[in-house]
Amino acid sequence: MLALVLSFAAAQPAAAQAILRDSESEALFNDLSRPLIQAAGLDPKVVRVVLINDPEINAFVATGQTVYIHSGLLTAADNANQLQGVIAHELGHVAGGHSIRVYEGVRKATAIQILSLVLGGLALAAGSGDAAMGAMALGQQAAEGTFLSFSRTQETSADLAGASYLSKAGISGRGSLEFFKKLQNQEYRLAQYKTDSYGQTHPLSSERIQTLQTLYQKDPAWTQRTDPKLEERFQRVRAKLIGFISEPQAVLASYPPSDQSIPAHYARAYAYHRQAFRDQALAETDALLKARPGDPYFLELKGQVLLESGKPKDALEPLRQSVAAAPDKPMIAAMLGHALIATEQESNYPEAERVLKAAVNRDNDNPFAWYQLGMVYEHKGDLARAALATAERYNLEGDPKLALVSAETAMRGIPPGTPDYLRAQDIAMVSRAEVDKNKKGNRSK
Repeated sequence: MLALVLSFAAAQPAAAQAILRDSESEALFNDLSRPLIQAAGLDPKVVRVVLINDPEINAFVATGQTVYIHSGLLTAADNANQLQGVIAHELGHVAGGHSIRVYEGVRKATAIQILSLVLGGLALAAGSGDAAMGAMALGQQAAEGTFLSFSRTQETSADLAGASYLSKAGISGRGSLEFFKKLQNQEYRLAQYKTDSYGQTHPLSSERIQTLQTLYQKDPAWTQRTDPKLEERFQRVRAKLIGFISEPQAVLASYPPSDQSIPAHYARAYAYHRQAFRDQALAETDALLKARPGDPYFLELKGQVLLESGKPKDALEPLRQSVAAAPDKPMIAAMLGHALIATEQESNYPEAERVLKAAVNRDNDNPFAWYQLGMVYEHKGDLARAALATAERYNLEGDPKLALVSAETAMRGIPPGTPDYLRAQDIAMVSRAEVDKNKKGNRSK
């Protein structure tokens, strides 16, 4: 399964794009954002920073307390401080409740539009068709202007809030300004530059730079440098993402073989693996492990290259070492479980069950881990719990119909009142409600 192969597991997000999950990347996002989340008065255990596979340079907050970062933004950022500037801005939206308050702007705009329709209707009834059309057109324009103004106000508010979070966390705003200048250059390049922000959802980058520059430069944190270890981790994550999502030729252009840095080895390893060049990919992972013996993420990559190249037995040792070095990373454990099952050796199934149970206990949002655990239960002949694992998987993948069928199958074979039975019952209840809702929606069309 592991969509797009490699160590980024795709899941179904709230948005339409695919979420890219990776243990090393998520650990970096947690450490980059934690001081900013705390400065915003939010709970780091609740707020999440999530990576989306989308080439646009963008980030957004949909609902709840999740910040979505596009892969295009992460690869466009030059350093960790720039990414922190983006995260700080998005946290301004979270703390300000902007994803909820946007409906206020919609309501105001809608009220203006309704009023214009009423006035237009009255003019039409009075026999003035031109006046009616004019009233409705002006109403449409006024409604649009009201909403865009509301959106720009929210963006400015998030900019100022983000600046305050950076200051409280002792993080320089230099990266934030650098990134706005990067966006400004893109506006010039794409001939999208305008002299004012009227008709835009966001203030112009030049306006935002002007507002923030003095504020940042006066802040005591302006000269503060990013922790070199954090910056190194950022460059690693950025390189592996480029290796994962970019065309192999582009990867080799950015990280030519003459570049013997760790990020370059990382990017090339992914690029070669995507092309099924196993020996070249393994040579790059061996270079990484020579530089950093015992690094859990390099061990994970070596195990995955071997596993997905048809050598699951050879993958076991590096994956076991990776799990031992990073026992709190359930996605690596899920990959080890996959490799153990792929060997098709009876003696490996008990270990597979153990590591996969540990993986879903730590992270029950990984449909691939549930899929693998279901295979273990099916192999044991425990079809009821295999059905429960399948129900978990379909529930995460957003397929309520199949989740409901699997949950009901599980309930028929699991003793009532047990934790597994109650879990199956919960999935069945939620899935049935979703199925009924979809049926009503289809009937109303």
